Amino acid sequence: MATFVLVPGFWLGGWAWHAVARALRANAHEVYAVTLTGLGEKKHLSSAQVDLDTHIYDVFNLIEYEGLSDVILVGHSYAGLVITAVADRLAQKLAKLVYIDTAPLPNGVCLIDFYPPDLRKLYRQRIAIDGAGWRLPFPPWEELDKSGAAKDLDADMRAVIDARATDMPFGPARQPVSLASTGRAKLAKTAIWCTTSSQQVKQMIESGNPMFKELAGPEWTFTELRTGHWPMFSKPRELADILQQQV
Repeated sequence: MATFVLVPGFWLGGWAWHAVARALRANAHEVYAVTLTGLGEKKHLSSAQVDLDTHIYDVFNLIEYEGLSDVILVGHSYAGLVITAVADRLAQKLAKLVYIDTAPLPNGVCLIDFYPPDLRKLYRQRIAIDGAGWRLPFPPWEELDKSGAAKDLDADMRAVIDARATDMPFGPARQPVSLASTGRAKLAKTAIWCTTSSQQVKQMIESGNPMFKELAGPEWTFTELRTGHWPMFSKPRELADILQQQV
């Protein structure tokens, strides 16, 4: 039996992990599906003051107050930034890090710096026009279909996401991640690529771009789950199977 802590990315809450968590629990694993402050059932706590530190401590405090150890800490998309920072502070409580369609960013980098210029511009416009200057609304499905992010999401899945997705407080994306510990570097790490192939990852690593430097470490393993950006909806059983292989 293993202990999993599952952290969702932009716009989602712990509810996004229901199918994956159910499959893991059916195999006697302990599962905690996190909802970050300002999202899901915590949307009433959303504000312009929510930042990356807020979300780091959502996960940090869960692990501490539940008395968890040997945790397999899983982060999807934006949450890759969160789990990296949690591991930097709490490596002794963790067994492994799992990144789903995401990867760690270097110290001092904020998420918005990683986005291409056209996406940064688009997000800033949406935040200013529809998000009161601090919230990012969920994107239109047409845009997600065009990018491939929504691949394999049927009408029922999209209806659930439409009903439950929450505007994302954008402060966390503007705050640089602060990393200092060396303990995190020794943890085993797996990256599950959905919209990026392992060959593309290899090319990114070999390019010498400092954004991808950490992926070159020997503690990494890579696997692919060919689907859209939200495999917890589109391929939950397959995703759960891969997670169980991390034990």
